[in-house]
Order: sequence, then C-alpha cells, then structure tokens
Amino acid sequence: MRAMMERAGRIAALLTARRETVAVAESSAGGLVSAALLAVPGASAYYLGGAVVYTAQARQALIGLDAAGMDGLRSASEPYAARVADLVRERHGAVWGLCETGAAGPGGNRYGDSAGHTCLAVAGPVASRRTVETGDSDRAANMEAFAAAMLDAFLEALAEADGAP
Repeated sequence: MRAMMERAGRIAALLTARRETVAVAESSAGGLVSAALLAVPGASAYYLGGAVVYTAQARQALIGLDAAGMDGLRSASEPYAARVADLVRERHGAVWGLCETGAAGPGGNRYGDSAGHTCLAVAGPVASRRTVETGDSDRAANMEAFAAAMLDAFLEALAEADGAP
C-alpha cells in the first residue's frame, strides 16, 4: 500500500503543477485507485470524481453507458476500458479519464477471464490501454495489484504527455 501511496503522490504533484484534472471509473479495484489519489492532501485541485462501476446497473447510472452503448463491447476488455475512460473523462469534464475493469477473484468472471485479469485504460492528451494478468486468485492482493498497475499506467501517460521516453 505504501508504494501505491508514493505513486499517487507523484501523480498529485504532476497534476497540480500542470493544473490538470482526473476522473476515475474502476470495478475490480473496488475504489483503491480513487482512495490512493484522494489520500494525498490537496486532492480537490486535481480529482474531480470517481465511481466503482461494478454492475450493468451502475454502468448505466454512473457513467451513462446503456445496453445500446455496450453493443460490440464486453466488460473486462481493453476496448471497454478505453470507452469507459473516455466516458468518465467527458462526464466529469476532466483532462484525464482512467478505467480499470477485471476479475479480482477468487474465481474468474462470466466472460471466461481468470482471477487476476484486468484491463486498464487512460484517456486524455495521451491514450493507452493494457491487460494485466497476475496469475493469482487472492482477491485482496489482486485489487491492490490492479490499482497499482492503473497508477503506473497513468504515470506513464503523464510522462509521455511531457515528451519523456
């Protein structure tokens, strides 16, 4: 958890200095991405909002993605994560949008993904997406690993936006 807080502190410093904002949608990380970002004093300067989008009902109510909008998508996939990152960014008027979606465990999800599978996306001046497989069925450990991976992906996008290699 300490390493996650260090990542969040670096993100907070970058966003504050750049006067940029972020909004977060996460599912199997259960709010840990938002919790890390909000734990840094002064979070109101950069954090606009977030949601744990854990069900289809939450997806429609919190980010406005209904069944028609899901046509051709499936949860816990990179295209879905990218779409949700775009939506959470747009709905909050943020510079950056983040999405994490997967299967924390101990079992897999209904789409055939094993426990330890998550897809991450960053939307904004730099867009990225990736799949992470921990190979672990430990729910709590996967939740932390997913949140840490999302923060790492965001740090990489922020560095890329600055032109860093």
